Amino acid sequence: MTAGSRQRLHPLTPLLKGARLLATGIAVFSWNGYERLGPLHWSLTVLAGLGVAVVVSTAAWAVTGFQVAERELRVREGLLWRRSRAIPLERVQSVDLVRPPLARLLGLAELRLEVIGGKRSEGSLAYLTAGEAARLRTRLLSLVSGRAPEPPASEEGAPTGPPTGPGQEGGAPTGPGQIDGTGPAERVVHTVANRDVLVSQLLTVPTWLVPLGIAANLVPLMSGMDWSFIQVASTLTALVGVAQLPVRRVVSSWNFRISTEPTGLRLRHGLLETRSESVPPQRVQAVSISRPLLWRRRGWSRVRIDVAGYGAEATLRVGTLLPVADQHLARAITNQVLTDACGHRDRPVDVTRLALAAPPSRARWLSPLACRHLGIAVTDQVVAVRQGPLPLFLTIAPLTRVQSVRVVQGPLQRALRLAVVHVDTAGIRLPLIAYHRDEAEAHALAETIATAARAARRGAPAARTTS
Repeated sequence: MTAGSRQRLHPLTPLLKGARLLATGIAVFSWNGYERLGPLHWSLTVLAGLGVAVVVSTAAWAVTGFQVAERELRVREGLLWRRSRAIPLERVQSVDLVRPPLARLLGLAELRLEVIGGKRSEGSLAYLTAGEAARLRTRLLSLVSGRAPEPPASEEGAPTGPPTGPGQEGGAPTGPGQIDGTGPAERVVHTVANRDVLVSQLLTVPTWLVPLGIAANLVPLMSGMDWSFIQVASTLTALVGVAQLPVRRVVSSWNFRISTEPTGLRLRHGLLETRSESVPPQRVQAVSISRPLLWRRRGWSRVRIDVAGYGAEATLRVGTLLPVADQHLARAITNQVLTDACGHRDRPVDVTRLALAAPPSRARWLSPLACRHLGIAVTDQVVAVRQGPLPLFLTIAPLTRVQSVRVVQGPLQRALRLAVVHVDTAGIRLPLIAYHRDEAEAHALAETIATAARAARRGAPAARTTS
């Protein structure tokens, strides 16, 4: 792609978007519509809807285009209301490559840009060929980071080195014609075993509630005499809804692999819809290590990452740095991410050395179970907050990401001379909240964190820019 040249999306884009609109239409008609219209009329209605959707999508595709000009991605779209957007690459938080099942069959991919302050994907290019999407992603990331462009992942890219850790079979390339392999400049850090993903979800409360939900839906059906098509279909739909959350988590975390590349982290995962997410280190707002109660006997932890700019609808998929791992690996990868985010390779962050200060004993009146798990620590690079016990988790943020510090008191806390310290970053998923600190200590902590954050920003390496 040459600079300034306007590009179109792939010609098969209208077909894919039309199929998506068709699925929405079928959901609107539901099983009751099928019973009222009958099989023939229902099928004709669906086909007519598909035709209209394809025609509308084709017209929208004809007026949609994009180009990379200087340090902007410019997107022009709109059928009735034309809209032209210029997305400065300085605001880009990450560039994700998403491949829904139908797009994978056709060798296509969707490119999504997450920007600062966006409630949804601001720059979505659906669909491009897999190779073109990989090349465009590589070019955009190189412009964001100011590095020279690296060769994109090949269609049959093989890992540059053997994955470390358990479950190496989970990171194998998914086959010819796909872009899920690693590129020549990418180093695999860890591949999560698919069996661990499955077992970890079996040890969660939502999964344990699935049998109760299934029983609640099957008992009325089994006790009644009316086994009509609508009742059976409605029961099956309800059962799918009951099992949806744990199944989605397993499918989303399948073949999970974390790698490093010159532009930052790269996460690859997904069984039906594959995703390749890129997060430059300078965009990381916070990292959290959690230990669900049922995982502690196996010594497992989950690591999540907070990146400003991701829309709220992406909370299930985006933000998982490791879906499941042993404590040693979880801490090692957290240390690496925080060290890169702080920008000082000569001073690595070590979360095991954080001196977490406990709240005063009178905090037990407000949190009798969680009090002994609460803690906060401040170093010259990070601020960390621990909470618990269900689940027990530790959240760490680089001081350079701290935007404000607040001290809040409720009426009961004032009576006990306690206060809550809120540390705000640009992220929204991993809040840092130190509960039930001594009132005087809370104000001192707020001043210490604010002062340390200013010092950290002065000593942070300058962000690299390109002309």
